Amino acid sequence: MNKLFIIIGIVFILFGLIGSLIGKLPGDIVFKKGNTTFYFPIVTSIIVSIVLSLLFYLFGRFK
Repeated sequence: MNKLFIIIGIVFILFGLIGSLIGKLPGDIVFKKGNTTFYFPIVTSIIVSIVLSLLFYLFGRFK
């Protein structure tokens, strides 16, 4: 159980690092009006979706 928590923690750290590196790509939608900012990472979401789909496909194929 301890190894599982360590692995989950490492995965969260990696996702955080990757998110900070690929965040705010061209094509992401940002609305600023006064003190309010709305950020919708559409391109980042598409890239993450493609990468995860490929990973799940590869892991499922070699299972």
